[in-house]
Amino acid sequence: MDMKRGYLTKMTLALYRVTELFPKNEPLKFFLRQKANRIMTDSVLIFLKNPISLTKNQKDKIREQVLRDIKIIQRYFEIAKDQDWVDKRNFFVLEREYDRIGEIIRERKDKDSFQIHSKSQTVKIKEEGLPKERCEKILEFLREKDRAQIWELKEIFADISKRTLRRDFDYLMNKGLVKRIGEGRQTFYKINRTEQFQ
Repeated sequence: MDMKRGYLTKMTLALYRVTELFPKNEPLKFFLRQKANRIMTDSVLIFLKNPISLTKNQKDKIREQVLRDIKIIQRYFEIAKDQDWVDKRNFFVLEREYDRIGEIIRERKDKDSFQIHSKSQTVKIKEEGLPKERCEKILEFLREKDRAQIWELKEIFADISKRTLRRDFDYLMNKGLVKRIGEGRQTFYKINRTEQFQ
């Protein structure tokens, strides 16, 4: 329990340190901090096991609000990156960690407790149980386009994180249905075989 609360606090403090480098009265600094504080406090309600008496419906509403706030904070990161106030790598780390929180909320929304791990630990993800419908849509998209990058699929699956899409591709590659070409920003995915996803 303490580790989870500590993790969320560390994330918020990291965001405060980064935004401290923004111009003194920059409104974006305060918008980011406000969202980070709300994500932290709402997430504590979700991640800690029954911190107060919440109905399932109340927890679901809080989860949806956190997911909306994560989307908003990541849009703010994009705006801040363009200003060159801070090294962009700082935003990469923050985006990754907020993405991780959002993904845990989406994947385990029916559970009362969530496991959040620090960078040195791995998040245990159950590979089986990937949505068949999403994998079929990915394959259909690749058949039409010949090749695609993660960001193109992100436009189709707006509610799915890039990290989840990468895991979907890893799954499809392990099945031998898709192959990866290139590295870094030049990474593309192509159909490897024409068989249907089973």
